[in-house]
Amino acid sequence: MKLHSESFPDQGVIPERNAFGRIDTQTHVALAGNRNPHLAWSDVPDGTRSFAVLCVDPDVPSQPGDVNQPGREVPADLPRVDFYHWVLVDIGADTRSLPEGSYANGITPRGKAGPLALDSTRQGLNDFTGWFAADRDMNGDYFGYDGPCPPWNDARVHRYVFTVYALDVAEFPLSGRFTGAQAQAALQGHVLASASITGTYTLNPRLHAL
Repeated sequence: MKLHSESFPDQGVIPERNAFGRIDTQTHVALAGNRNPHLAWSDVPDGTRSFAVLCVDPDVPSQPGDVNQPGREVPADLPRVDFYHWVLVDIGADTRSLPEGSYANGITPRGKAGPLALDSTRQGLNDFTGWFAADRDMNGDYFGYDGPCPPWNDARVHRYVFTVYALDVAEFPLSGRFTGAQAQAALQGHVLASASITGTYTLNPRLHAL
């Protein structure tokens, strides 16, 4: 399979319109456009019955102590963990692209509804659900896509890996509410082919200026 995006090139910087947060000189971070990026794929294997899309940031700090703390920086060599930004399943077998902004266009405090979504697709919970769990103004179920918003003091530029999976099942083998990690596990044994592209993003002014 081959995958590309008209929103950003592979290994290129993700635009602010596709991010959850942007740099703000006064408050460090302000809300951004939060539009899901365009994705298009080709060279689909025979026998494909549906597609799934996952977006994961593998560069999230494993320890929160330094995150967004004035006068401190998250060390680049700190061990990192995965953070899921998009979980989309039951994409029809004849689909070959997802338009920019079709599944997310702006930020919805307390999250977006789900799991049912556009064109009979379903969306899982992204990891902002857990991130905002203790925030009185933002907590809720965050279904579908919410874009990059890495710590503004992280010494590492974050990578966002978008992967399209061609599956041998017409309906994804999970029901109800499910997370990105659960979706990743449920893919096992059903993937006929996959393709990925990676975008980068930082809210650290020091890295942004490089």
